[in-house]
Amino acid sequence: MNKEEAILSLTDTMAKFTSYIGKRLPTDVKNKQAELRKKETNPMAIEIYDVMAENQDAADKLDRPSCQDTGVIQYFIAAGSNFPFLGELEGILENATLEATRKGPLRHNAVETFDEKNTGTNTGSKIPWLDWEIVPGEDTATIDVYMAGGGCTLPGASKVLMPGQGYEGVAEFVLDVITSRGINACPPLLVGVGVSTSAETAARLSKKAILRPVDSRHPNENAALMEELLTDGLNELGIGPQGLTGNNSVMGVNIESSARHPSTIGVAVSTGCWAHRRGKIRINPDLSYEILSHEGVVL
Repeated sequence: MNKEEAILSLTDTMAKFTSYIGKRLPTDVKNKQAELRKKETNPMAIEIYDVMAENQDAADKLDRPSCQDTGVIQYFIAAGSNFPFLGELEGILENATLEATRKGPLRHNAVETFDEKNTGTNTGSKIPWLDWEIVPGEDTATIDVYMAGGGCTLPGASKVLMPGQGYEGVAEFVLDVITSRGINACPPLLVGVGVSTSAETAARLSKKAILRPVDSRHPNENAALMEELLTDGLNELGIGPQGLTGNNSVMGVNIESSARHPSTIGVAVSTGCWAHRRGKIRINPDLSYEILSHEGVVL
């Protein structure tokens, strides 16, 4: 096929995948919720997990979004410097969002700031949001698609701590955020924590953290230990599914980190709700693709 045909083909693939993730949870999230349901002893919490599973089955059978808030569409791109459609990818993803909005259907969630006008297309100024990483020498593009909901991910928080507050200050900040707004985010949550050098770098890393698989671990043992301790501490709060009490309040805590200035510790929290709509796809230079987040997908 010529380049124009290839662009249309890739746009169609990404439109179908973007629409798809609004209807079916990634495999790791489904498995984690089934695991939490088996561990639960609170009758109300067990009932809620069963209703969640029924909701997912209905969304699958009816081919409809599993949550009415299909969020703001965000793409996190790790593209090889030799990927043949690198220069066209921004336009491809904007058009994919337009098409996914029609096909999904997706709720219209792009409101132009200050004009207070809904575009009706899920596109607008810097929307869909694209986060770029260029991988030298590679010729594939791996794209994380995320639906950032108005009650869970979008009300994130970030702060710069003084170094004397240490990692205890990081833990305190995470607990403060979850206890103040975690119920509104529709638990059990996947909690992403960014620990970095400033408010904006920590915020970006906290979002990257919730794109990782639920049961993944930070490669640094100290950070991995903090993930475990925060998971245990948040579960001890007893918030439970949908905030109606239970044994587990979170599916897990993922931390992403960077080096930092010696005088600051930036920390941020992003949360994914129980209907954690994300997907990962790898596009090869010949436009064949591998879906890495969901099993048994037919687009």
